Amino acid sequence: MSESRPVPDARAAAPPWDARLARRLVRKLQHSPVTPNHLTTVRLAVGIAAAGAFMHGGYGWMNLGALLFVLSNFLDHADGELARITGKTSRLGHWYDLASDALITILLFTSIGSGLGADATGVPSSLQLGAIAGISVALIFYLRMRIEERAGKAASEQGALGGFQTEDVLYLLPLVTLCDGAALFLGVAAVGAPLYLVWVLFDYRRVTRGTVR
Repeated sequence: MSESRPVPDARAAAPPWDARLARRLVRKLQHSPVTPNHLTTVRLAVGIAAAGAFMHGGYGWMNLGALLFVLSNFLDHADGELARITGKTSRLGHWYDLASDALITILLFTSIGSGLGADATGVPSSLQLGAIAGISVALIFYLRMRIEERAGKAASEQGALGGFQTEDVLYLLPLVTLCDGAALFLGVAAVGAPLYLVWVLFDYRRVTRGTVR
């Protein structure tokens, strides 16, 4: 008997480009002992290594941190694609992935702030800027998880355009550090993250009101 499959929705958005590339690469792992949680753990380790490089401060360390962060960001898609290909999806794996996302993104801003504070005397505000961006990101992740719990995963997904998602701007981080623009990046993040937090908060209120009704 042939297995019935759902008819694809033509209106569904195509996966982002990095997810498509990740799917191609992890196909070779579908019959291996490697599990999605293994890839999440590797992603987490690479992300923590990136944060350690950022915290050292200095031009070379900042560039190394940016490259490691981009690799970690890409691996974030690899674990999800492997889970879909192999059917090894689980609630525990999903929350492990979300927790890793939140931790690495928070560490990105706080470690850059720490590195800039250690590297550039006379710029003590970099630590505060990193904390502002990091705390805002933590609250954004929390609210998006609550939105997903109440209204499903689709309600918490980011907007996409031309195969790129909002968070894909972080792939430009190596160019930022190469141009010695980490301080500017942190300043923009310290303003942009709280503004985006306000947007997510309004979205959360909309979803919770809709659920009550």
